[in-house]
Amino acid sequence: MKQALFTENAPAAIGPYSQALRTGEWIFISGQIPLDPVSGQIVQGDVTAQSERVMKNLDALLAAAGSSFADVVKTTVYLVDLTHFAAVNEVYARWFEPPYPARATVQVAALPRGALVEIDAIAIARG
Repeated sequence: MKQALFTENAPAAIGPYSQALRTGEWIFISGQIPLDPVSGQIVQGDVTAQSERVMKNLDALLAAAGSSFADVVKTTVYLVDLTHFAAVNEVYARWFEPPYPARATVQVAALPRGALVEIDAIAIARG
């Protein structure tokens, strides 16, 4: 059984997908770009500012699912420029503690709305 998850504390989906989906013991969080959930616009600033917003969006969705970053087992980081890797890593590391989730990082040609970074996540469902 699939259950769509929604929170107003993260941006609404900008296409035909759920913010997150729970199925059994798993939570699948759709890729989050640095959209402000109130304005629906990309946050102003560099990749560090954008990464911080992405992590806040992920945090809101994990909380809505009754989980936290401690429950995340896998992420994928999408960057339009791999030279941003260190800056994104610095922000990312502030939100996780060991054991860190498995992760892939890939460079892409472009991201929705001109974002510099997008991150999706898979987590263990609690409760």
